Amino acid sequence: MVLSDVCIKRPVFASVIALLIAVFGVFAYSQLSTREYPDISPAQVSVSTEYPGAAADIVENRITQVLESELSGIEGIKVMRSRSADGRSNINIEFDLSRDIDQAANDVRDYVSRVRRRLPDEAEDPQINKADSDGRPIIFISLVSESWNMMELSDYAERYIKDRFSVIPGVSSVNIYGGGNPSMRIWIDKHKLIARDLTILDVVAALERENIELPAGRIDSFSREFPVRIARNYQSERDFRNLVVATGDDGHLIRLSEVAEVRVDRENLRRVFRVNGKDSMAIGILKQSTANTVDVLDGIHKEVASIAQSLPPGVEITASGDASEFIRAAIDNVYSTILATIGLVAFVLWLFLGNWRALLIPVVCIPLSLAGSFVALWLFGYSINLITLLAMVLSI
Repeated sequence: MVLSDVCIKRPVFASVIALLIAVFGVFAYSQLSTREYPDISPAQVSVSTEYPGAAADIVENRITQVLESELSGIEGIKVMRSRSADGRSNINIEFDLSRDIDQAANDVRDYVSRVRRRLPDEAEDPQINKADSDGRPIIFISLVSESWNMMELSDYAERYIKDRFSVIPGVSSVNIYGGGNPSMRIWIDKHKLIARDLTILDVVAALERENIELPAGRIDSFSREFPVRIARNYQSERDFRNLVVATGDDGHLIRLSEVAEVRVDRENLRRVFRVNGKDSMAIGILKQSTANTVDVLDGIHKEVASIAQSLPPGVEITASGDASEFIRAAIDNVYSTILATIGLVAFVLWLFLGNWRALLIPVVCIPLSLAGSFVALWLFGYSINLITLLAMVLSI
Protein backbone atom coordinates (compact mmCIF):
# COMPACT_ATOMS: atom_id res chain seq x y z
CA MET A 1 0.00 0.00 0.00
CA VAL A 2 1.41 3.38 -1.02
CA LEU A 3 1.77 6.07 1.63
CA SER A 4 -0.12 8.58 -0.48
CA ASP A 5 -3.11 6.22 -0.69
CA VAL A 6 -3.23 5.94 3.11
CA CYS A 7 -3.10 9.73 3.50
CA ILE A 8 -5.95 10.20 0.99
CA LYS A 9 -8.18 7.50 2.44
CA ARG A 10 -7.43 8.44 6.10
CA PRO A 11 -7.04 12.25 6.23
CA VAL A 12 -7.43 12.38 10.03
CA PHE A 13 -4.62 9.85 10.47
CA ALA A 14 -2.43 11.85 8.06
CA SER A 15 -3.17 15.08 9.94
CA VAL A 16 -2.23 13.51 13.29
CA ILE A 17 1.04 12.20 11.84
CA ALA A 18 1.80 15.67 10.42
CA LEU A 19 1.14 17.29 13.79
CA LEU A 20 3.38 14.76 15.54
CA ILE A 21 6.16 15.47 13.07
CA ALA A 22 5.76 19.20 13.66
CA VAL A 23 5.77 18.84 17.47
CA PHE A 24 8.79 16.53 17.55
CA GLY A 25 10.52 18.76 14.98
CA VAL A 26 10.13 21.84 17.17
CA PHE A 27 11.39 19.88 20.20
CA ALA A 28 14.39 18.52 18.29
CA TYR A 29 15.20 22.01 16.98
CA SER A 30 15.34 23.35 20.54
CA GLN A 31 17.74 20.57 21.54
CA LEU A 32 20.17 20.93 18.63
CA SER A 33 23.43 22.77 19.20
CA THR A 34 24.32 25.72 16.97
CA ARG A 35 27.81 26.03 15.53
CA GLU A 36 29.53 27.35 12.45
CA TYR A 37 30.78 24.02 11.09
CA PRO A 38 30.16 20.36 12.01
CA ASP A 39 31.93 18.85 14.99
CA ILE A 40 35.10 17.26 13.61
CA SER A 41 37.27 15.06 15.82
CA PRO A 42 40.43 14.24 13.85
CA ALA A 43 42.42 11.19 14.85
CA GLN A 44 45.38 13.24 16.07
CA VAL A 45 47.46 13.15 19.24
CA SER A 46 50.00 15.81 20.25
CA VAL A 47 53.04 15.39 22.49
CA SER A 48 54.38 18.62 24.00
CA THR A 49 57.53 18.81 26.12
CA GLU A 50 58.95 21.85 27.91
CA TYR A 51 62.73 22.17 28.26
CA PRO A 52 63.28 25.61 29.85
CA GLY A 53 66.40 27.48 28.76
CA ALA A 54 67.40 25.04 26.00
CA ALA A 55 68.12 26.21 22.46
CA ALA A 56 66.10 24.88 19.55
CA ASP A 57 68.87 22.60 18.23
CA ILE A 58 69.36 21.06 21.68
CA VAL A 59 65.61 20.47 21.99
CA GLU A 60 65.66 18.85 18.55
CA ASN A 61 68.55 16.49 19.35
CA ARG A 62 67.78 15.57 22.96
CA ILE A 63 63.97 15.50 22.98
CA THR A 64 62.27 15.64 19.58
CA GLN A 65 64.40 13.03 17.81
CA VAL A 66 64.36 10.72 20.81
CA LEU A 67 60.58 10.82 21.00
CA GLU A 68 60.12 10.48 17.24
CA SER A 69 62.29 7.37 17.04
CA GLU A 70 60.19 5.73 19.74
CA LEU A 71 56.75 6.91 18.61
CA SER A 72 57.31 5.85 14.99
CA GLY A 73 56.65 2.24 16.00
CA ILE A 74 53.01 2.87 16.96
CA GLU A 75 50.48 1.12 14.75
CA GLY A 76 48.27 3.13 12.39
CA ILE A 77 50.33 6.32 12.09
CA LYS A 78 49.51 8.27 8.94
CA VAL A 79 51.63 11.41 9.35
CA MET A 80 54.00 12.59 12.07
CA ARG A 81 55.02 16.25 12.24
CA SER A 82 57.40 17.84 14.73
CA ARG A 83 58.51 21.35 15.61
CA SER A 84 61.38 22.32 17.90
CA ALA A 85 61.66 25.81 19.34
CA ASP A 86 63.63 27.38 22.17
CA GLY A 87 62.55 25.54 25.30
CA ARG A 88 59.73 23.55 23.68
CA SER A 89 59.18 20.45 21.55
CA ASN A 90 55.87 19.69 19.87
CA ILE A 91 55.02 16.49 17.97
CA ASN A 92 51.69 15.99 16.18
CA ILE A 93 50.72 12.46 15.20
CA GLU A 94 47.88 11.87 12.74
CA PHE A 95 46.40 8.36 12.69
CA ASP A 96 44.28 6.55 10.15
CA LEU A 97 40.58 7.37 10.36
CA SER A 98 39.84 3.75 11.33
CA ARG A 99 42.04 4.13 14.43
CA ASP A 100 40.21 4.70 17.72
CA ILE A 101 41.46 8.02 19.08
CA ASP A 102 41.28 6.94 22.73
CA GLN A 103 43.28 3.78 22.09
CA ALA A 104 45.78 5.75 20.01
CA ALA A 105 46.28 8.24 22.86
CA ASN A 106 46.86 5.36 25.30
CA ASP A 107 49.46 3.86 22.98
CA VAL A 108 51.25 7.22 22.76
CA ARG A 109 51.30 7.48 26.57
CA ASP A 110 52.78 3.97 26.86
CA TYR A 111 55.52 4.69 24.33
CA VAL A 112 56.38 8.06 25.90
CA SER A 113 56.66 6.46 29.35
CA ARG A 114 59.24 4.04 27.97
CA VAL A 115 61.47 6.82 26.69
CA ARG A 116 61.04 9.24 29.62
CA ARG A 117 64.22 8.12 31.37
CA ARG A 118 66.25 8.97 28.23
CA LEU A 119 65.11 12.59 28.26
CA PRO A 120 67.07 15.29 30.14
CA ASP A 121 66.34 15.55 33.85
CA GLU A 122 65.69 19.28 33.48
CA ALA A 123 62.92 18.68 30.94
CA GLU A 124 59.35 18.55 32.16
CA ASP A 125 57.17 15.50 31.68
CA PRO A 126 55.72 15.29 28.15
CA GLN A 127 52.05 16.29 27.89
CA ILE A 128 49.86 14.09 25.69
CA ASN A 129 46.62 15.60 24.36
CA LYS A 130 44.00 14.51 21.88
CA ALA A 131 43.62 17.14 19.19
CA ASP A 132 40.17 18.72 18.96
CA SER A 133 38.73 21.04 16.33
CA ASP A 134 37.37 23.13 19.23
CA GLY A 135 40.74 23.20 20.96
CA ARG A 136 41.03 26.97 20.65
CA PRO A 137 39.26 29.49 22.87
CA ILE A 138 35.89 30.70 21.62
CA ILE A 139 36.39 34.04 23.37
CA PHE A 140 39.06 35.98 25.26
CA ILE A 141 38.23 37.97 28.39
CA SER A 142 40.86 40.65 29.04
CA LEU A 143 41.72 42.50 32.23
CA VAL A 144 43.40 45.90 31.85
CA SER A 145 44.57 48.27 34.57
CA GLU A 146 46.74 51.38 34.76
CA SER A 147 47.52 50.86 38.45
CA TRP A 148 47.85 47.05 38.72
CA ASN A 149 50.74 45.06 37.24
CA MET A 150 50.36 41.80 35.34
CA MET A 151 51.11 39.63 38.36
CA GLU A 152 48.38 41.30 40.41
CA LEU A 153 45.87 41.00 37.57
CA SER A 154 46.77 37.33 37.09
CA ASP A 155 46.42 36.63 40.80
CA TYR A 156 43.03 38.37 40.94
CA ALA A 157 41.81 36.40 37.92
CA GLU A 158 42.92 33.11 39.46
CA ARG A 159 41.22 33.85 42.77
CA TYR A 160 37.96 35.55 41.84
CA ILE A 161 37.19 35.24 38.11
CA LYS A 162 38.38 31.92 36.71
CA ASP A 163 35.98 29.77 38.73
CA ARG A 164 33.00 31.95 37.79
CA PHE A 165 33.53 31.14 34.12
CA SER A 166 34.26 27.46 34.80
CA VAL A 167 30.74 26.79 36.15
CA ILE A 168 28.96 28.21 33.08
CA PRO A 169 27.09 25.37 31.31
CA GLY A 170 29.01 24.20 28.25
CA VAL A 171 32.43 25.53 29.33
CA SER A 172 35.18 22.92 29.12
CA SER A 173 38.22 24.73 30.51
CA VAL A 174 39.46 28.22 31.35
CA ASN A 175 43.08 29.22 30.66
CA ILE A 176 44.96 32.38 31.63
CA TYR A 177 47.36 34.03 29.17
CA GLY A 178 49.79 36.91 29.36
CA GLY A 179 49.80 37.32 33.13
CA GLY A 180 52.28 35.10 34.83
CA ASN A 181 52.78 33.81 38.33
CA PRO A 182 55.20 35.70 40.61
CA SER A 183 58.74 34.43 40.35
CA MET A 184 62.01 35.38 42.02
CA ARG A 185 64.25 36.52 39.16
CA ILE A 186 68.00 36.74 39.64
CA TRP A 187 69.98 38.92 37.19
CA ILE A 188 73.65 38.03 37.57
CA ASP A 189 76.45 40.54 36.92
CA LYS A 190 79.19 38.56 35.19
CA HIS A 191 81.89 41.09 36.03
CA LYS A 192 81.16 40.91 39.76
CA LEU A 193 81.02 37.13 39.50
CA ILE A 194 84.44 36.91 37.80
CA ALA A 195 85.95 39.37 40.28
CA ARG A 196 85.09 36.97 43.10
CA ASP A 197 86.39 33.94 41.19
CA LEU A 198 82.91 32.39 40.91
CA THR A 199 80.86 30.87 38.08
CA ILE A 200 77.19 30.61 37.35
CA LEU A 201 77.30 26.99 38.51
CA ASP A 202 78.31 28.17 41.98
CA VAL A 203 75.16 30.32 42.16
CA VAL A 204 72.98 27.45 40.93
CA ALA A 205 74.53 25.07 43.46
CA ALA A 206 73.93 27.52 46.30
CA LEU A 207 70.29 27.93 45.33
CA GLU A 208 69.77 24.17 45.11
CA ARG A 209 71.56 23.64 48.42
CA GLU A 210 69.85 26.36 50.47
CA ASN A 211 66.43 26.96 48.93
CA ILE A 212 64.81 23.61 49.72
CA GLU A 213 61.87 22.35 51.71
CA LEU A 214 61.93 18.71 52.79
CA PRO A 215 59.91 16.39 55.01
CA ALA A 216 61.94 15.32 58.06
CA GLY A 217 59.83 12.46 59.39
CA ARG A 218 57.76 12.72 62.55
CA ILE A 219 58.05 12.80 66.31
CA ASP A 220 56.00 10.19 68.15
CA SER A 221 54.91 10.27 71.76
CA PHE A 222 52.52 8.14 73.78
CA SER A 223 49.49 10.25 72.89
CA ARG A 224 50.48 12.48 70.02
CA GLU A 225 52.26 12.48 66.69
CA PHE A 226 53.98 15.56 65.22
CA PRO A 227 55.10 15.81 61.59
CA VAL A 228 58.50 17.49 61.16
CA ARG A 229 59.21 19.72 58.19
CA ILE A 230 62.35 21.58 57.13
CA ALA A 231 60.86 24.91 56.14
CA ARG A 232 62.22 27.03 53.30
CA ASN A 233 64.02 30.05 54.76
CA TYR A 234 63.91 32.10 51.58
CA GLN A 235 60.55 33.79 50.96
CA SER A 236 61.23 37.44 50.10
CA GLU A 237 63.68 39.44 47.99
CA ARG A 238 65.65 40.30 51.13
CA ASP A 239 66.05 36.63 52.05
CA PHE A 240 67.43 35.79 48.62
CA ARG A 241 69.79 38.77 48.64
CA ASN A 242 71.31 37.46 51.89
CA LEU A 243 71.78 33.93 50.53
CA VAL A 244 75.41 32.86 50.92
CA VAL A 245 76.90 31.77 47.60
CA ALA A 246 80.44 31.01 48.74
CA THR A 247 83.13 31.92 51.27
CA GLY A 248 86.10 34.04 50.25
CA ASP A 249 89.73 33.26 51.04
CA ASP A 250 89.64 35.71 53.95
CA GLY A 251 86.49 34.11 55.39
CA HIS A 252 84.17 36.76 53.94
CA LEU A 253 80.69 35.46 53.16
CA ILE A 254 79.85 36.25 49.54
CA ARG A 255 76.14 36.87 49.38
CA LEU A 256 73.90 36.80 46.32
CA SER A 257 73.28 40.56 46.45
CA GLU A 258 77.01 41.15 45.79
CA VAL A 259 76.95 39.42 42.40
CA ALA A 260 73.33 39.74 41.23
CA GLU A 261 70.19 41.82 41.29
CA VAL A 262 67.20 40.05 42.88
CA ARG A 263 63.57 41.08 42.39
CA VAL A 264 60.13 39.56 42.10
CA ASP A 265 58.78 39.58 38.57
CA ARG A 266 56.64 37.57 36.18
CA GLU A 267 57.59 33.95 35.62
CA ASN A 268 57.74 34.43 31.85
CA LEU A 269 58.78 37.79 30.41
CA ARG A 270 58.77 36.64 26.79
CA ARG A 271 54.99 36.28 26.44
CA VAL A 272 52.85 39.39 26.25
CA PHE A 273 49.10 39.72 25.62
CA ARG A 274 48.00 43.10 24.28
CA VAL A 275 44.48 44.50 23.81
CA ASN A 276 43.95 47.80 22.00
CA GLY A 277 47.65 48.58 22.32
CA LYS A 278 47.78 47.96 26.08
CA ASP A 279 49.48 45.17 28.00
CA SER A 280 46.88 42.96 29.64
CA MET A 281 46.20 39.47 30.84
CA ALA A 282 43.53 37.39 29.14
CA ILE A 283 41.28 34.50 30.03
CA GLY A 284 40.72 32.06 27.17
CA ILE A 285 37.53 30.00 27.46
CA LEU A 286 37.14 26.66 25.69
CA LYS A 287 33.73 25.08 25.26
CA GLN A 288 32.72 21.45 25.36
CA SER A 289 32.64 19.78 21.96
CA THR A 290 28.88 19.10 22.14
CA ALA A 291 27.87 22.45 23.62
CA ASN A 292 25.89 25.11 21.80
CA THR A 293 28.43 27.79 20.89
CA VAL A 294 25.92 30.64 20.82
CA ASP A 295 24.35 29.67 24.17
CA VAL A 296 27.76 29.35 25.82
CA LEU A 297 28.84 32.77 24.56
CA ASP A 298 25.57 34.32 25.73
CA GLY A 299 26.22 32.91 29.21
CA ILE A 300 29.79 34.25 29.15
CA HIS A 301 28.63 37.76 28.21
CA LYS A 302 26.12 37.75 31.08
CA GLU A 303 28.86 36.73 33.49
CA VAL A 304 31.21 39.43 32.14
CA ALA A 305 28.53 42.06 32.79
CA SER A 306 28.12 40.73 36.33
CA ILE A 307 31.88 40.70 36.98
CA ALA A 308 32.30 44.25 35.66
CA GLN A 309 30.06 45.55 38.45
CA SER A 310 32.25 44.05 41.20
CA LEU A 311 35.73 44.80 39.85
CA PRO A 312 38.14 46.86 42.01
CA PRO A 313 38.68 50.50 41.03
CA GLY A 314 41.05 50.94 38.12
CA VAL A 315 40.46 47.48 36.61
CA GLU A 316 38.53 47.06 33.36
CA ILE A 317 37.23 43.89 31.72
CA THR A 318 36.58 43.48 28.00
CA ALA A 319 35.67 40.62 25.66
CA SER A 320 37.30 39.95 22.29
CA GLY A 321 37.35 37.22 19.67
CA ASP A 322 33.61 36.56 20.04
CA ALA A 323 32.46 34.32 17.18
CA SER A 324 28.77 34.30 18.09
CA GLU A 325 27.93 37.39 16.02
CA PHE A 326 29.43 35.85 12.90
CA ILE A 327 27.72 32.52 13.54
CA ARG A 328 24.37 34.24 14.06
CA ALA A 329 24.76 36.32 10.90
CA ALA A 330 25.85 33.36 8.78
CA ILE A 331 23.02 31.11 10.00
CA ASP A 332 20.44 33.89 9.67
CA ASN A 333 21.53 34.35 6.06
CA VAL A 334 20.99 30.64 5.43
CA TYR A 335 17.55 30.79 7.08
CA SER A 336 16.70 33.70 4.76
CA THR A 337 17.87 31.60 1.84
CA ILE A 338 15.57 28.76 2.96
CA LEU A 339 12.58 31.12 3.09
CA ALA A 340 13.46 32.53 -0.33
CA THR A 341 13.82 29.00 -1.68
CA ILE A 342 10.39 28.01 -0.34
CA GLY A 343 8.91 31.11 -1.96
CA LEU A 344 10.52 30.33 -5.32
CA VAL A 345 9.35 26.71 -5.18
CA ALA A 346 5.80 27.87 -4.36
CA PHE A 347 5.87 30.35 -7.26
CA VAL A 348 7.01 27.67 -9.73
CA LEU A 349 4.32 25.27 -8.50
CA TRP A 350 1.63 27.94 -8.81
CA LEU A 351 2.90 28.87 -12.27
CA PHE A 352 2.50 25.30 -13.52
CA LEU A 353 -0.55 24.19 -11.50
CA GLY A 354 -2.47 27.46 -11.60
CA ASN A 355 -4.52 26.35 -8.57
CA TRP A 356 -4.14 27.83 -5.08
CA ARG A 357 -5.64 24.76 -3.44
CA ALA A 358 -3.22 22.43 -5.17
CA LEU A 359 -0.41 24.78 -4.18
CA LEU A 360 -1.34 24.71 -0.48
CA ILE A 361 -0.37 21.06 0.09
CA PRO A 362 3.29 21.23 -1.10
CA VAL A 363 3.80 24.64 0.55
CA VAL A 364 2.68 23.16 3.89
CA CYS A 365 4.69 19.98 3.39
CA ILE A 366 8.00 21.79 2.82
CA PRO A 367 8.35 23.23 6.38
CA LEU A 368 6.86 20.00 7.72
CA SER A 369 9.64 18.05 5.97
CA LEU A 370 12.22 20.43 7.43
CA ALA A 371 10.78 19.78 10.90
CA GLY A 372 11.17 16.05 10.29
CA SER A 373 14.77 16.61 9.22
CA PHE A 374 15.47 18.33 12.57
CA VAL A 375 14.29 15.15 14.29
CA ALA A 376 16.72 13.10 12.20
CA LEU A 377 19.58 15.52 12.97
CA TRP A 378 18.85 15.26 16.69
CA LEU A 379 18.62 11.45 16.67
CA PHE A 380 21.94 11.07 14.83
CA GLY A 381 23.77 13.62 16.98
CA TYR A 382 24.28 16.33 14.36
CA SER A 383 24.12 20.09 14.91
CA ILE A 384 22.66 23.11 13.16
CA ASN A 385 25.52 24.49 11.10
CA LEU A 386 26.20 25.91 7.67
CA ILE A 387 26.62 22.47 6.12
CA THR A 388 23.36 20.96 7.37
CA LEU A 389 21.41 24.11 6.51
CA LEU A 390 22.93 24.13 3.03
CA ALA A 391 21.76 20.53 2.63
CA MET A 392 18.22 21.66 3.47
CA VAL A 393 18.41 24.42 0.88
CA LEU A 394 19.52 21.93 -1.78
CA SER A 395 16.82 19.42 -0.77
CA ILE A 396 14.13 22.08 -1.15
